[in-house]
Amino acid sequence: MRSAMKRLSRRTLLKLAGTTVAGGVFGAGNAEGAPTTVSLFDGKTLDGWIQVENSATALPRSSITDPAAFAAKLAHGPDAVSAFLRSRLRDSVKADLAAYSAAGANARAILGALAEDVNPVISGPSIYDKARFSGVTLRPETAQLLKQNPRGEQLERLNKLLLEDAYPAELAKSSLTGWVVKDGAMASTGAGRGIIYTAKDFNRYRLMFTMRHVSGNPDHQAAVLIFCTRPKPGEKPVDALNGIQLQFPNGGHWDYRPHMRNNGGDLFTRLTQAKFDPHSWSRVEILADASKGTARMAVAQPLGSKAVEVLAFRDPAAGKVGPIAWQMHNPGLFDEFKDITAELDPQSNELITMK
Repeated sequence: MRSAMKRLSRRTLLKLAGTTVAGGVFGAGNAEGAPTTVSLFDGKTLDGWIQVENSATALPRSSITDPAAFAAKLAHGPDAVSAFLRSRLRDSVKADLAAYSAAGANARAILGALAEDVNPVISGPSIYDKARFSGVTLRPETAQLLKQNPRGEQLERLNKLLLEDAYPAELAKSSLTGWVVKDGAMASTGAGRGIIYTAKDFNRYRLMFTMRHVSGNPDHQAAVLIFCTRPKPGEKPVDALNGIQLQFPNGGHWDYRPHMRNNGGDLFTRLTQAKFDPHSWSRVEILADASKGTARMAVAQPLGSKAVEVLAFRDPAAGKVGPIAWQMHNPGLFDEFKDITAELDPQSNELITMK
């Protein structure tokens, strides 16, 4: 990300909605009172962003590609890895796995409980034992990481790779790369549930970007997370960074704070029932203020048209200075973002794309 910064008048900002503004220095507005606008993505690299792929260091339910076979191996499998995992499962989970049926009403709940028991195993210590994995063919990535005697998050990555190698037909192969630059856009790869978030923190800002939802299987709308919790050095990021989720272009939402983990109820207000096409390019404006715990979102479609306010959020307890993140809600999602800028400490509390 380049360090040059341009100060833009509001009229110029409106004219350039949909173009990248050079920048990379973050802070309060300048002394002259003009808004400070910075680019968050240069269309070429992911510099200034940090990726987190949950599936790379954990076992989400969605990564179990053959639940019946996996359940059978953990319940009755004679191989050493299955015996080891079986010893780490709760008795209730083992009983459910022994009776597992993909068509059962509780099939989803059983896999969720299984993931709850396996993820602490992945967290460490190392599950590798030469005798335990004697019959398992390790991928080059796994073998290389094993030689490094990793710690922390890299140890979790090793344990996940070891399980994927032990169950190649039952577990999906995870990836560390969930986002790439494609045709000048920041694009999700569908690798797995995870996020990509800014290396800088934000307080009060006007976020502007152009986006489209390409496809999803299973499907979920594209989403941004605001008021996020930045992980401390060496700390594993929490799921969705405990942030507030805004979905576009039609205004879905979720509250990922630990005491919530729900759709937020009355904290969100849907302001229009407009049905934008998620697969077409939209220009999105989000006006957020961490000091007040407020956010407003407007969407313009087609590009260049006057925007419509779609969603508002308000909860003073939710406001938090922190990173901004794009969320890949689940594997199989393909979204694209470009022309991403942030106006810091905006002078106007109005959504300028509606003018």
